[in-house]
Amino acid sequence: MEKRQGKKQFSGEKPKRNNKFELKRKTTKTDQKSEKKVGTKLKSSSDEVRLNRYLSSAGICSRREADTYIAAGVVIINGKVITELGTKVKYGDVVKFNDAPIIPEKLTYILLNKPKDYVTSLDDAHAKNTVIDLIRNGCKERVFPVGRLDKATTGLLLLTNDGELADFLSHPRNNKKKIYQVKLDRVIDQDDLQKLYDGIELEDGKAKADEISYCTPGDKSEIGIEIHSGKNRIVRRMFEHLGYKVKKLDRVYYAGLTKKNLPRSKWRYLNDQEIVMLKRGSYS
Repeated sequence: MEKRQGKKQFSGEKPKRNNKFELKRKTTKTDQKSEKKVGTKLKSSSDEVRLNRYLSSAGICSRREADTYIAAGVVIINGKVITELGTKVKYGDVVKFNDAPIIPEKLTYILLNKPKDYVTSLDDAHAKNTVIDLIRNGCKERVFPVGRLDKATTGLLLLTNDGELADFLSHPRNNKKKIYQVKLDRVIDQDDLQKLYDGIELEDGKAKADEISYCTPGDKSEIGIEIHSGKNRIVRRMFEHLGYKVKKLDRVYYAGLTKKNLPRSKWRYLNDQEIVMLKRGSYS
C-alpha cells in the first residue's frame, strides 16, 4: 500500500477529463494573507488582538470554536466574564478560560496514521478510544485534530494546538486536497466512476471527485479518489449514493503530507519544512 503514496497516487483507467483539470493550483493572495495571521503574540502595550484569535493562538481551540466558548461565558478578562464577540485582548490583560489562567503553549504539530475504531471528536464522553490516547504518553501539549475522520476510517490526521493554522487548513475557501484509498463491497464500473467525476447531487449539495481511478487494473473494487470537500462523511456518501458500500476507507494524503514511513497507529512531529509549507499554503 505504501508504494502508492505521494502525488501520483492512482494508476489504471481514469474518467475523461478536460483541460481545466490540468492546471496546477498556485499560492493565492488568500493563502499569503492567512499565513501572516498564524502565531499571534502580544509584545507591547500598543498591541491588541481579537479574543477568539488570542484563544486559538494559545492552543485552546480553533477560532470558530472560540466564538462558541465566548458566547457561553467561560472566558474571563481581568476578572470580568466576556460574552461579546469581537472583544479585544490588550497587552498585560489576564485571560482565563474555565477559571484557569491561559498560559500560551509551545506550538506543536503532529501527524498521526489513525487506526480503525478511534474517534477524532474530543467531546464524545462515551468514546472508548480517542486519537489523543495514541499520543498521550509522548505529547504534553494540548493538541486537537484538524478536521475529522470517522471512527471506521483510517489514515492521515493532523493534530496541533495552533488554532490559526487549523482554521486556515479547514476553511473551505483554502481548498486543501485529500486523497483516499477506498475498498468497495463489489466492483465499480467506468460509468459510475465518470458520474463521481462529473458530480452527483447529495442531500447537502453537489459533490464531485477531482480525480478518481482504479488503484490497480486488476482490482476494480479498489478505488483512489481525490477531493477537496470537507463535508462530513463525503467519500462514503458519494459511493453510497450510487449503491456501493465502503468496506475500507484510508486517507493517504492531506494538504501535501503523506503516510511515508509512518505505520498505522504511529505518529511523528512535523519538521520545520512541513510546517512552513502548511502555513504558506504551498500545496493545495
